[in-house]
Amino acid sequence: MASCLAARVGELIDLSQSEMAALDALEQRERQLRRGAVLLRENDRLGELFVIKRGTMMSYVILPDGSRQILRFLFPGDMVAMSGLIYRGATETVMALTECAVAPVERSLFAATIVDHPRLAAMLLALDQMERVALTDRLAGLGRTSAKARVAALLIEIRDRLRERRAPTERSFVLGLTQEEIGDATGLTAVHVNRMLRQLEDEGLIAREGGRFTFLDEQGLMRAANHVERGGGIDLAWLPQGR
Repeated sequence: MASCLAARVGELIDLSQSEMAALDALEQRERQLRRGAVLLRENDRLGELFVIKRGTMMSYVILPDGSRQILRFLFPGDMVAMSGLIYRGATETVMALTECAVAPVERSLFAATIVDHPRLAAMLLALDQMERVALTDRLAGLGRTSAKARVAALLIEIRDRLRERRAPTERSFVLGLTQEEIGDATGLTAVHVNRMLRQLEDEGLIAREGGRFTFLDEQGLMRAANHVERGGGIDLAWLPQGR
């Protein structure tokens, strides 16, 4: 599948040839981003949406005290700046964590795809709701769980997203985040993050080597994270027929 968005949607449903072609048409243009480059800043005027084709990105907001709250980590197949369908200005800053490539998508082309392919429109709604639930779970964790649980939950979240495009049973992965970035996503200092990672290691739940993480006791890590498995509850039986 040439389209990263088609690959993402295709993990959940069988796409028709015309649907794959429609999604591929959204990704004909490509923009390269170096590590650390900002794709868009909060309050920038939005004229395009983006599909991530390669690399990892993050979105964040700057709080009144100058601190940063990371909202999402973004991977190939994710759509960026969907708020541009509603708001004139960007609601978050989006930055490349690695060397990245994105496909800019004009809103008019996106609108035409929705009109021509109602099932794709429904699937984008479904993906948006899956993201909303993930953010809700993160918000609940930030407000009500321990520092160890927050860090464990983030490790599980990143591992699950990375292995969507790899072997589904893979336990080892390169996290690709600094301890400061983990802290900005979990509301902790880098020092506290380091302490929690060492505690997870000491308890035999994870192993670390050169930036690579391995889950040694996945069930134990899930218990430590108060993890709720959402994948098994997905129901897409309501989708319209594909065209």
